[in-house]
Amino acid sequence: MAQIRGTAGYNLGAQNRFSGPGRADATNDPSPLDAIREQTSKIEDWLDTLAEPIKPYLPAIGRFLIVVTFLEDALRIMTQWSDQLVYLHDYRHIPRGLTHLFLLVNVLAMITCSTMVIIRKHSDWAVVGLIGVVVTQALGYGLIFDLNFFLRNLSVMGGLLMVLSDSWVRRKFAPAGLPSIDDKDRKMYFQLAGRVLLIFLFVGFVFSGQWGIGRVIVSVFGLVACVMVVVGFKAKWSAIILVVILSIFNVLVNNFWTLHPHHPHKDFAKYDFFQILSIVGGLLLLVNMGPGQFSVDEKKKVY
Repeated sequence: MAQIRGTAGYNLGAQNRFSGPGRADATNDPSPLDAIREQTSKIEDWLDTLAEPIKPYLPAIGRFLIVVTFLEDALRIMTQWSDQLVYLHDYRHIPRGLTHLFLLVNVLAMITCSTMVIIRKHSDWAVVGLIGVVVTQALGYGLIFDLNFFLRNLSVMGGLLMVLSDSWVRRKFAPAGLPSIDDKDRKMYFQLAGRVLLIFLFVGFVFSGQWGIGRVIVSVFGLVACVMVVVGFKAKWSAIILVVILSIFNVLVNNFWTLHPHHPHKDFAKYDFFQILSIVGGLLLLVNMGPGQFSVDEKKKVY
């Protein structure tokens, strides 16, 4: 009774019949952005549940996929050694002795560094070696000004940077010769650089080829996911979307196994197939590690 008497005189116990919703009701109404965040959080939880059985193996799968393009390239050079020598000598005008040395160094570097990445031994030096292979091949084969090649290899290097940040997290001491910033800061910067570089493959996909309804739809979804990966907003969810899109695209478009052994585009399709696998590997490492400190997802945890 005391409570009723205390509130009745001031009309605090009931809503005014002539007015709209109270301020508390208006404040409690969820905004569209909050509703979207709630739904995406539910989707992320569902995806985490589905991925739980394979989550312990994601780092190993990601690392293998990242270097698989280098292993395939080494095998291709060894099986087409004479053709490679002819191309480098006759079309790139590299002296014969240097052509042998160029191919031998590339093959040894790709096999050795790829193995080191897979077994997680001296990953920092292995990544530096593979990035050196990418730059050397771009110069040696005259592909440095090929926009599609350039964008694809930027994405491959983004995957290698994800390997680098992952390796620094897993060990206690910093590699010799690098600037004296701690492992946490180093991981933060390289994760950001890796996220940015990973999306360049999709940029190249959008601006190449013929346009159609399907391509427009895939490009819109993919570009939205790329922006989310770069800024680190729902980065795991958007990385999974890119993995699905790139995997489907890779099987449908770069299906080199359906081409005749002497088809002129077979080697190009095989090269593109394994390069996209490498970028998928980098995205899988992003799914496993998260976007890092420089991201919207991490800032939301702070605030």
